[in-house]
Amino acid sequence: MKDFKEKLALVPTKPGSYQMKDKDGIIIYVGKAKNLQRRLRSYFTRTVYGKTKMLVENIDDFDYIVTSSELESLILEITLIKKYDPKYNILLKDDKSYPYIELTNEKYPRVRIVRNVKRKKVKSHLFGPYPNTYAARKTVEIINKIYPLRKCEHLKDAPCLYYHIGECLGYCFKKIPQDTIDNMNKDIISFLRGDSEKVEMILTEKMEEASNAMNYERALEYKNMLNDVKITLKKQKIDLNRGYNFDMINFYRDKNYLSIVIFFVRDGLLFGRDKDIEKTLDEEGEELTEYIIKYYDKKGLLPNELYVPECVDSELLSEFLNIKVKVAYRGKIKSLSNLAIENAKTNLKNNEKELIKDEEKRLEAEKELASLLHLSKVERIESFDNSHLFGTYYVGGMVVFDNFLPNKNLYRKYKISEGVKDDIGAMREVIYRRYFRSLMDGDYVPDLIVLDGGVSQINVCKEVLNSLHMNIPVCGLVKDDKHRTNHLLNENLELIEIDSHSNLFLYLSKIQEEVHRYAITYHRTIKAQGLLKSTLDMVPGIGEKRKKDLIRHFGSFKKMKEASKEELLDILPKDVAENLYNFLKSSSNN
Repeated sequence: MKDFKEKLALVPTKPGSYQMKDKDGIIIYVGKAKNLQRRLRSYFTRTVYGKTKMLVENIDDFDYIVTSSELESLILEITLIKKYDPKYNILLKDDKSYPYIELTNEKYPRVRIVRNVKRKKVKSHLFGPYPNTYAARKTVEIINKIYPLRKCEHLKDAPCLYYHIGECLGYCFKKIPQDTIDNMNKDIISFLRGDSEKVEMILTEKMEEASNAMNYERALEYKNMLNDVKITLKKQKIDLNRGYNFDMINFYRDKNYLSIVIFFVRDGLLFGRDKDIEKTLDEEGEELTEYIIKYYDKKGLLPNELYVPECVDSELLSEFLNIKVKVAYRGKIKSLSNLAIENAKTNLKNNEKELIKDEEKRLEAEKELASLLHLSKVERIESFDNSHLFGTYYVGGMVVFDNFLPNKNLYRKYKISEGVKDDIGAMREVIYRRYFRSLMDGDYVPDLIVLDGGVSQINVCKEVLNSLHMNIPVCGLVKDDKHRTNHLLNENLELIEIDSHSNLFLYLSKIQEEVHRYAITYHRTIKAQGLLKSTLDMVPGIGEKRKKDLIRHFGSFKKMKEASKEELLDILPKDVAENLYNFLKSSSNN
């Protein structure tokens, strides 16, 4: 470790953001501090363990930016983290989004499951998030069975099956009184807020009616739905004010692990929870602040209020998120906060042995790979693959693994130039674009490039890297005649045998499967967009620019068909939006 004594003496005692760099000048960690000098000294003067020890061993230099306030330093820290995505900052491994239930604010409302709530522009009633997706879908199913809401995306010209079985009022051909719609909305909102009494009463009546009519199959269906309401869909009641709507975050720390639990409380009911376990590096308050900001940026809607532990600067976080952020000090809220700690503790204790075992396996595999390839370390790996259909729609994909864990924030997709007609040409273009961009931006480079191919792939990769005057180790995964990976090929084109039962073989296979999946998925998307483009050519008023805007916004023909007129008007002029809406409606009816 370098001696930073003289440089540390010059660091001011003001607030700001600091950036740790490795020997290549790449930013590997970004943090913030009320007192820059005190925080930076702490890395080099105290005993450090685990992830922090790994960071400090890799620090070759540091830089800092002084700010006028702690809020400015937080804003700067988050901005730099988004820009550089340093490998030692918190990585949210779970990229799924939780579903919400939406009661649409249309003339004839619908109830449906939605996920990407950040894109919702039309006002509607949103309930959730539902960590239990099964419960969310069951809830929507029950509502649609009981209340004859509109079911179709676009109104038909004639009544459909739902009307004939009594699950739709026939909005397409009958004038429905507004009072009827308002009363249904009122009941549904009440149910989604946890008052199931009326729904249970309706289901009981329908079950008895079906039984009296000797329609026992239908009676059993209503009985099962009633059980779902009473058991599956009943939220865990907590004795809170009915008006309470907040998220609560707390944690439990042991060794190098930080176990985090988030409770979702809506209308005084505990909807569910989310949980995560992170390797710790910084102070608990700093780690949690970064985690919370990343979590809500990724997941969607912010809650009305957020409760955090005392170690988090609630005023600073409130100013940054622009919501109420509080600490629970007493009463029922404090009891719930303690329950969150217990949940976090239980989650860590249940998973700690497996986490430690998995980390040991990954570190062992890293050391083995570094030894086989005669490298000092292989913490960050980038892998590439191409996909095409009979020489058309050529695309490339890059996946990034840190310590053999996928870092999906750094994945990249590449649409290959139309003139490229072979795998080698596609690989040449992708490698060049990736690392030329790295040179221009002063971005990070990996410790190793892993290619899903043999001699020709390695040669073209080395050729491109040499033209850019970059020295990044390269290896290839070689398949046998049964298309199973059985060897590693180093950059000198020497075959290295890998034990097929080893951890290293398992992790390399995962990388190979992931990059192949990623490239194939992108290829299918491009292919679908090509079909979408040709379909949009049939709509008056839509040219190349508007096609690109529509594809960028909706991504698929299905999502475009589901869009309301208002959503189309966000992108198109009124007359063109009308043309497209009518075209999509007619295509739905055909």
